[in-house]
Amino acid sequence: MPCLNHDDHGMTRRDVLRGVGLGAVSALAAGCAPRAMARGDTSALPQQASARKPNIIFILADDLGYGDVGCYGQKKVRTPNIDALAADGMRFTQVYSGSTVCAPSRCALMTGLHTGHCQVRGNSLVPLRPEDRTVAEVLKAAGYTTAIIGKWGLGEPGTTGIPTRKGFDYWFGYLNQRHAHNSWPTYLWRNEEKVPLKNVVPQEDAVGAGVASERREFSGDLFTKEALQFVERSKDKPFFLYLTYTIPHANNEAGKQGMEVPSDEPYSAEDWPQVEKNFAAAVTRMDADIGRLVALIRKLGLSENTVIFFTSDNGPHREGGHDPTFFQSGGPLRGIKRNLYEGGIRVPMIVRWPGRVKVGSVSDQAWAFWDFLPTAAEIAGARPPAGIDGLSMLPAIEGRPQTGHEHLYWEFHEGGFTQAVRMGDWKGVRRAAAGATELYNLRDDLGETKDVAAGHPDVVKRIEEIFRTAHVDSPEFPVKKAPAK
Repeated sequence: MPCLNHDDHGMTRRDVLRGVGLGAVSALAAGCAPRAMARGDTSALPQQASARKPNIIFILADDLGYGDVGCYGQKKVRTPNIDALAADGMRFTQVYSGSTVCAPSRCALMTGLHTGHCQVRGNSLVPLRPEDRTVAEVLKAAGYTTAIIGKWGLGEPGTTGIPTRKGFDYWFGYLNQRHAHNSWPTYLWRNEEKVPLKNVVPQEDAVGAGVASERREFSGDLFTKEALQFVERSKDKPFFLYLTYTIPHANNEAGKQGMEVPSDEPYSAEDWPQVEKNFAAAVTRMDADIGRLVALIRKLGLSENTVIFFTSDNGPHREGGHDPTFFQSGGPLRGIKRNLYEGGIRVPMIVRWPGRVKVGSVSDQAWAFWDFLPTAAEIAGARPPAGIDGLSMLPAIEGRPQTGHEHLYWEFHEGGFTQAVRMGDWKGVRRAAAGATELYNLRDDLGETKDVAAGHPDVVKRIEEIFRTAHVDSPEFPVKKAPAK
């Protein structure tokens, strides 16, 4: 299995890392489309007829694993509409989330900064600041109507981080991550006002988390309805829709019965634990709603002028009674949500754009969530903010040669300080600030089963230098320094 070619360049700081590409890697994804089209020439594809700027839709699932959809190898959970997106567009095999949990992953997505530089580096109530420029602010300045529908997690009520203060014209959903655990909440936010719902939550806490005793309005259904309405009313001008479902996240407040969904259909007759029926039903329900959105885009004649991204905010979870091994949610990857092995951060990524993305294509270009902002900016003909970590991946999306990153970097601040680096074929993981660095060769060991650090001290040294230089201290997320020797 070919993988990223490692090089002999020394590591430099963040402006230099833009100059050297990671190169192409081929990742294992059993049961997926053939790779023959991976680098197909798009020069013969029909060019976009409309002079209007393209619409951009970014659909984000919540805790959906690399192996949880059919086109990435899933055998039991049905995802025909997501699979159709891949069949109609490009499936990336090596895209990484911003982090291994919700808030920092979404911060990287919105701001173009990795977790060594961005404002929100963990699931705490730290809001975005006025100076943190988001994708929505960039696109709004370029003439786009902007909306977020679903889960935000980057600013509590009244703070500088709420969506309507970060470039979104319209906002509907959950601000708080714990509130978003409950799929039948008593309220959601529309812009800066609470919208009461008909659900009853007897022991609702201060942020709206809890378990509903009367379930009348399922938030996922409301999100789809709002998304369809936004597209309808925005169809005559360029728009950016950030549709961020809470599926298949669990309701942690419900314990081992925390996989919430209105019905376990079409899996009611399966001989599975009830929690797994619910998990599968939630994913398939989201898939059907994505199908409704794509159908509307097609009906309105917007397909060739709309680029759709689909991905997940991090790897699969072990919460709400769900066992991530039941459906092999991580595919061939080691690890789950809350760690920095591949299973915690490598996610599905599908891009559909008729006439610009070759049908049925597959790309092994390695990139990460912080690349979305400059990619969206280039699609819109806008300039991204200076000093970000991301690169535009539009060339890769269109099947053209792509300049990539010299390395990718993550840090995680919960349960101790963890760091990870992807550099060519090499993956380095350090599970404590002063701990030993583990080293894996993903070309030969995609499952990260064999630590080869002892045999490659030069590579370990380079990765540890990245650990040092890619991290900028944050007062909100301090790191306990190792004692001086």
